[in-house]
Amino acid sequence: MIRIADSALVLLIGASGSGKSTFASRHFAAETVISSDQLRGALAGDEADQQATDAAFVRLHQWLDARLAAGALAVVDATNVEWMRRTELVRRARQHGRSATAIAFDLPLELCLARNAARSRSVRAAVVRRQHDELRRGLDRLDLEGFTAVYVLRSDGEIEGAIVQIEKGPVARAL
Repeated sequence: MIRIADSALVLLIGASGSGKSTFASRHFAAETVISSDQLRGALAGDEADQQATDAAFVRLHQWLDARLAAGALAVVDATNVEWMRRTELVRRARQHGRSATAIAFDLPLELCLARNAARSRSVRAAVVRRQHDELRRGLDRLDLEGFTAVYVLRSDGEIEGAIVQIEKGPVARAL
């Protein structure tokens, strides 16, 4: 059971093709989710255009601050594999007195590469490999980054079987 406070920041963390967006659409209301891919698409006309990433994250931070200030659930659907980007997002949650929950998708590299290659908007394989490596390097340190809870899903079965429960008020620490 993945327990999340109704006013929390939730970071979905994983390489491209790991299932973050599918998970988000199954478990969270659309208005609670912001996708860096969708922002890149809106800004540059191509969700995979990495040159639009900085501009996309400016918009993402604006949206996030507004959600957190309102005490509303905010789910960030981005790779979030770089610890410095995660640190900035967790810092924003703390500024607003909100908890931060990490849900990491630690699936095999080959599965991520295959799913990515099957997409109409695929990311270069080298980028997926780098994202996967970055995730694996930081996975054991997520609990040191200020998250209230860290959940790691390691297989399609765990992802399919996951139950997300949104709870009023603070949620007990579950690492």
